[in-house]
Amino acid sequence: MALASRPVTLAAIAGAHGVRGEVRLKLFGEGAESLRAFSTFDAGDRRLTLKSVRPANQGAVATFAEVTDRSAAEALRGTLLTVPRSALPPLGEGEYYHHDLLGLSCVSTDGEAVGEVVAIDNFGAGDILEIQRPNGKRFMVPMNAGAVPEWGEQVVINAAFIEE
Repeated sequence: MALASRPVTLAAIAGAHGVRGEVRLKLFGEGAESLRAFSTFDAGDRRLTLKSVRPANQGAVATFAEVTDRSAAEALRGTLLTVPRSALPPLGEGEYYHHDLLGLSCVSTDGEAVGEVVAIDNFGAGDILEIQRPNGKRFMVPMNAGAVPEWGEQVVINAAFIEE
């Protein structure tokens, strides 16, 4: 599937909030504000139209036009809210979306096949790529110019950062 049309998950519905159809969201982006850039979301086999969203404890609370009561909100528990990759804002120089890196093959600066990106974490000091080797073992590499000098069709990792 082309990168531009791959769906990007921005949130998941965690359950109902109140009795008027509001839903609690677990966010996978930069907060509740970032969801306002989108008027509709793909939600499984249906589309939901965003009416409002506000920050809440460890996530957000949203109202969708199609969800009018608590039962309808509860029925959506676990539903992923996605948008096409092409709907995201363009990136600046040196920027990337986590979504674009996941699944990319990795090679060392020496040209050796290393594995693939299976996760991206951030523990407060910057993004860290989790790489799975072909033998199933995993290791982590900081996402900075010293460790990852290039990325695009594949991720190039400085050989000094590769764990056996």
